[in-house]
Amino acid sequence: MVEKVERTDAEWRSLLTPMEYAVLREAGTERPWSGEYVSTHTEGTYHCRACDAPLFRSQAKYDSHCGWPSFYEPQEGDAVTLLEDRSHGMVRTEVRCAACGSHLGHVFDDGPVDHGGQRYCINSVSLKLDEDAA
Repeated sequence: MVEKVERTDAEWRSLLTPMEYAVLREAGTERPWSGEYVSTHTEGTYHCRACDAPLFRSQAKYDSHCGWPSFYEPQEGDAVTLLEDRSHGMVRTEVRCAACGSHLGHVFDDGPVDHGGQRYCINSVSLKLDEDAA
């Protein structure tokens, strides 16, 4: 069971940089290939940058060559929530942190077939890597 994190908009703004706020709280997207974790292969656990909830293990990260960090599954089944996203004239599945509701990225059905076929395409700015938690 995920422990819920609730904060006011003013609290989120005081805790996050403008870019973090734009992505995490306003469902923005960082530029492809610009994020710090795109090419990272360090072992550990990726946490939500907004609330520190564990989201993805480095073992599930792979090089999808899409410009954003990609994972084939979340750390736990309830670590993220999936919502229909009809913005920008597309139908996609948005990935949010189950604990605080922050926008992380989107999930697509073009991931590694041998791991279920999903690609969790996640903004680096939505994550922070805990190298000691692998």
